[in-house]
Amino acid sequence: MPSTKITKRAVDALQAGGRESYLWDDELKGFGLKMTPAGAKTYLVQYRLGGRSGRVRRVTIGRHGSPWTPEAARKEAKAILGEVAQGVDVALIKRAAKQSAVSAPTVADLANKFLAEHVEAKRKDRTAEEYRRLLHRVILPSLGKRLVTDIARQDVARLHHGLRVTPYQANRVLAVLSKMFNLAEAWGERPDGSNPCRHVEKFPERKRERFLSAEELSRLGEALATHRGSPHFVALVKLLVFTGARLNEILTLEWSWINFERGEARLPDSKTGAKVLHLPPPALSVLGDMPRVEGNAFVIVGERAGRHLVNAEKPWRTLRAAAGLDDVRLHDLRHGFASVAASSGMGLPIIGKILGHTQAQTTQRYAHLSSDPVKTAAAFVAGKIADAMNGIVSRDVV
Repeated sequence: MPSTKITKRAVDALQAGGRESYLWDDELKGFGLKMTPAGAKTYLVQYRLGGRSGRVRRVTIGRHGSPWTPEAARKEAKAILGEVAQGVDVALIKRAAKQSAVSAPTVADLANKFLAEHVEAKRKDRTAEEYRRLLHRVILPSLGKRLVTDIARQDVARLHHGLRVTPYQANRVLAVLSKMFNLAEAWGERPDGSNPCRHVEKFPERKRERFLSAEELSRLGEALATHRGSPHFVALVKLLVFTGARLNEILTLEWSWINFERGEARLPDSKTGAKVLHLPPPALSVLGDMPRVEGNAFVIVGERAGRHLVNAEKPWRTLRAAAGLDDVRLHDLRHGFASVAASSGMGLPIIGKILGHTQAQTTQRYAHLSSDPVKTAAAFVAGKIADAMNGIVSRDVV
C-alpha cells in the first residue's frame, strides 16, 4: 500500500486500476484514502484499540470533493484519532448511531401511530378524515421520510410559511403537527419540551360572518317555492333556516330521533357530542309534510338506497343563484338564525343553548348584534324618571 502526503495533487493523480486500492498519509498515521475499481475516492481513518492484539477498525470520513477536500478530511481525521487516543472506539459509536437511525421512527411512522392510536380512537369520523387529508396531501410529502428526532422549528416554520396563501389550512397543518409532536414526547420518541411547533406563529384568519337580511330571506323563500329539484333538498334548506342546526346534523337526522310531541330531536353524536335539536313549529311543519321512504332511516334521503344526501353543494349553488345569493354558504344559514335571535333581544346564553355551543366564546361572535340588557335596563329607568320630571305620572315612580 503506497504512502505519501495526501494532497489534492496526489489524490487527483490516482487512477483506477481495476481493483480496490488505498493511499495512506505519511504524516498522519491512520489517515488514508480508498479508491474503488470504478474510481470513487473516499477518505477514512484506520486505527487499532488495545495494542497489537486489538481489532483494526475503520471510520469513513466522506467522499472526495465538496465538502471533503484533503485539508478538511485531514482535520477530521486528527479529531477522530484524538478521540481514539483517549480510548474512545469511534467506529463502534458510529455503527451504533447508524443502527439507531435505521430503527428510529420517521414522521411517516409517527403519523401512522398518531392516526391509529389517537385520531381513530378519540376523534369523530369527519375530524379523522380531515386529519388524514392534511397528513397525506400536505405533511407527509414534505416531512414523511425525515426522522422524528431531526425535525426542527425551521422545518415546521418553512412548511407553514409555504401555505401562507391559505392561512386557515396552514394553521390546521400546524395544529396537527403540534399534536403529533406532543404525543411523540409522551411516547418517548422525542425529548420532553422539544415540540418544534412551539413559537411558530399562526397566521391571522379572517372570520367570515354572513347574515341574511329580511329581504334576502324573502328571496330565498321564493327560490325554494319554485325549485324543481329534490324535495328532500328543499326540506334540508328549510330545516337549516328554521333550526340553526349544523349541516351534518340535518343530513344525518333519522326519523327515530324525532319526538313530534316535544318538538325536539335527540342527536346521539353531533360535533359537540350528544345534543337536543329544538324543532320549532315551522320545522315541525316541514317534517310533517315530508314523505318517509321505506327502508331508509334518514329524513333527508339521498340517491343511494338506504343512505342520506351526501353532497348538498351542487343543488345549493343552483338555488342560491336563483335567489341572487351567490356569496352565501349553507353554513351561513346557521349564522342567519343566530343573528335573528340576537337582534330580537335574546341573551347570548340562550342562543348558545339553541345552537348547541359548548363554549361561551363561540356564541360571543353574535354579541355585537345583541342588545345589551344593562343598557336596555338603564334606558328604561332613565325614561321613567324623565317622564316623571316632565309631569307624566307612572306607577313605577314613587
